[in-house]
Amino acid sequence: MAEHSARRDPNREPTHPGTLLNDVVLPATGESVMSAAKKLGVSRQLLHRILAGQAPISTEMALRLGKFCGNGPNLWLGMQQAYDLWHTEKAMKKTIAKIETAKERAA
Repeated sequence: MAEHSARRDPNREPTHPGTLLNDVVLPATGESVMSAAKKLGVSRQLLHRILAGQAPISTEMALRLGKFCGNGPNLWLGMQQAYDLWHTEKAMKKTIAKIETAKERAA
């Protein structure tokens, strides 16, 4: 049986982790935003901003979400990093193109 690895379309914007939290996690747990914010120990406003994709997942929030969801912080940090990197690459495309790649010196 052939092994397949999933590859993301580099032209497609990665999902903000707040979208996963809003569309999948909270409905699955039956938690309201207010209840989840209280259990996470954060303000309802901060959680709303994350759910709307207007605030990033910090390392602290990743630890909180990882405990709340039971899946650890790495998923949340990885999603945020992919989201941030994609947007930064788009914004810096011309600048990065001007940087030459260092060449290894012959010994």
